[in-house]
Amino acid sequence: MSLEVKEKTHVRLVFLGAAGVGKTALIQRFLEDTFEPKHKRTVEEMHSKEYDIGGVKISVEILDTSGSYSFPAMRKLSIQNSDAFALVYAVDDPESLEAVKRLRDEILEIKEDKYTPIVVVGNKVDRVKERQVSNEDVLSTVEMDWNNSYLEASAKENANVVEVFKELLQQANLPCRISPALRRRRETFPKDTNLRPPMNKTNSCILS
Repeated sequence: MSLEVKEKTHVRLVFLGAAGVGKTALIQRFLEDTFEPKHKRTVEEMHSKEYDIGGVKISVEILDTSGSYSFPAMRKLSIQNSDAFALVYAVDDPESLEAVKRLRDEILEIKEDKYTPIVVVGNKVDRVKERQVSNEDVLSTVEMDWNNSYLEASAKENANVVEVFKELLQQANLPCRISPALRRRRETFPKDTNLRPPMNKTNSCILS
């Protein structure tokens, strides 16, 4: 018996992580292809986009959340109402990786589903000299122990940003060809192994 999984026409992606790791920067780079170097505190901000793909209306919501633990009720509600999660840490901040581990546990507890779509993102790889978190250690933990996807990225240098959203949309079972960034320009991904894309999957989508 074959089981056909239909693509969704509405999905909510949420970005979670400690303060200052670059959640807003990744979202802005993807949506607007801009980068703001100064950190601005985010409480919660929703970005909503609607696309017409082959006559089908596709709605994508991207939720940018606070890095503060002062809003536990708000964070719980955002987790309950979202379909896929980007857990962001900064490669120059080991504490932010610990926050990702706590957030993942919280997501699995709230969603009560160990197969919840999660992509772990190591941001700020442009800070080569300041790096304090090993790519190999995180890769092993995320993909082997957690069975989640993992990428490193740089919102500043626009490295692997589109790949993050590709993976989120794919895991949420939404047609990832809607990427507005890719409709504006052709993306060239670095060949650096530290910026490796996630593991290949049989249902990988192709963006062009």
